Amino acid sequence: MHVHLDERSAAFFALGAAKRSGRAVVVLCTSGTAAANFHPAVLEADLARVPLLVLTADRPPELRGTGANQATDQLKLYGSAVRWFCEVGVPGDDPGAGRYWRSLASRAWAEATGPPAGPVHLNLAFADPLVPLGPPAAAEGARLGGEPAAGRAGGAPWTAAPAGVRSADPGDVAGLAEAVRANPRGLLVAGWGADLDPAAADTFAAASGWPVLADPLSGARRGPAAISAYDGLLRAPGFAAAHRPGLVVRVGGAPTSKALTGWLDESVPQVLVDPSGGWADPARAAALRLTADPSELLAATAALLAPGGPASGPGPHPGAGEAPSTAAPWLRDWLEAERLAREAIDGLLDEWAEPFEGRVARDLVGWVPGGGTLVVGSSMPVRDVDAFARPRDGLRFVANRGLSGIDGFVATALGVAAATDEPVAALCGDLTLLHDASSLLGAAGRPRGAVLVVVDNDGGGIFSFLPQAQLPPGLFEPLFGTPHGLDLTALAAAARVPARAVEKAADLVPALDAALAGGGTQLLVVRSDRAANLARHRALTEAVAVAVGG
Repeated sequence: MHVHLDERSAAFFALGAAKRSGRAVVVLCTSGTAAANFHPAVLEADLARVPLLVLTADRPPELRGTGANQATDQLKLYGSAVRWFCEVGVPGDDPGAGRYWRSLASRAWAEATGPPAGPVHLNLAFADPLVPLGPPAAAEGARLGGEPAAGRAGGAPWTAAPAGVRSADPGDVAGLAEAVRANPRGLLVAGWGADLDPAAADTFAAASGWPVLADPLSGARRGPAAISAYDGLLRAPGFAAAHRPGLVVRVGGAPTSKALTGWLDESVPQVLVDPSGGWADPARAAALRLTADPSELLAATAALLAPGGPASGPGPHPGAGEAPSTAAPWLRDWLEAERLAREAIDGLLDEWAEPFEGRVARDLVGWVPGGGTLVVGSSMPVRDVDAFARPRDGLRFVANRGLSGIDGFVATALGVAAATDEPVAALCGDLTLLHDASSLLGAAGRPRGAVLVVVDNDGGGIFSFLPQAQLPPGLFEPLFGTPHGLDLTALAAAARVPARAVEKAADLVPALDAALAGGGTQLLVVRSDRAANLARHRALTEAVAVAVGG
């Protein structure tokens, strides 16, 4: 049990714990505005498919619309964002109440875990007295609302409802294998939430000869076919034009990279794979949507493509992990471009002594100990991780990309930390930290914490990359730049959270080591300049284009 001072922090903490554990987490509150403060996290849980059991207390139904204190209409408060809503009813003395509560709990759990997983809202009305009174036995009966019902033998749920994921249809597998065989110039693209089995991705890439363009948040940016510099490569007009794919298989949500999503327009044949039958296709470019477990589908397709497999065709089929020299020409070409781009990117990042936001992202991804988790904030941090992080194994990513909001970030990171014994680090911007300052105020007293790395450019750095940057300074700064002028280390001191400023790029990793060794929640503030950050991003884009000849 974790207690929070405000409901928004509680909801995002529960969200982080559910994202890291993969299990439904219960978050509960009193009535009125308390329940309304859960709404942002409920929306994120909906679109990110996170199991969340939202329990809101309420006044009895007869007090609605009477002006009673803390009474408002909480029926279907979160609208269509929940998988299921139930007005539970006021506890009574019904002899069958025990069965009702156990059945209700079983259904709520099943609805939340899906597929697709998501939030469930149970509205729990209570009449006075609000706590059980009398002898312990009577109090126990009052707590349950009637006579308790014995559970199933062996601790089994009252009603078991195993979550089923649709297996790959043999016809879909055969059709996909035929399409892949006919298109040696193809790509496997993994967005956030892909949850791909590494072996399946490696086997498919090897059998198809296709590169893997994986958003780090997908967990699939690893393996011998991984291309990490695609954002820079696709900003090079010559390379982008010469490497148009004949077919793309997409799993997970939309990629973070604007260059990649813009390049994959409707003229590129695309197959969208979603285990829950979703439509994660904001550009409306997919020509085919398959409902199947992506790992199973890719593994089965690879089996048909492999030498000796059913209907296997001619051509090279290197095994997973083979050297690039034995890979298909298309894959070799991408891997060579990856090598050149990485040399250009890493050369500039290592050359700059002053902290640069892209290097912070790269170095943090490389630093997190194996088995650890990195929580990535929206806005610029997730884009920098996407653009600059190298491929690596042994790292789990968590991010609130369902709605890509910045709110609740600190609470989400602390919830992730509460759900694991492994190291947890988090990367966010200054406005993101300030937006969730109330969660920072409660961080010091929690048994498990996270190393929070905050890029402080005194405002909203992402808007320097957008057309709004052309507005006059008198409009741009107060409305988009939004400078705050606050000392974030002083904020941490008020919260009793150890903090230090990182002044040099080379000092980040030693500071991370010290923060992890210190235990609990620690804050590292890396100061940055918005104008210099923009210039360095442009220099890196140009360097990659020069490295690959266009």
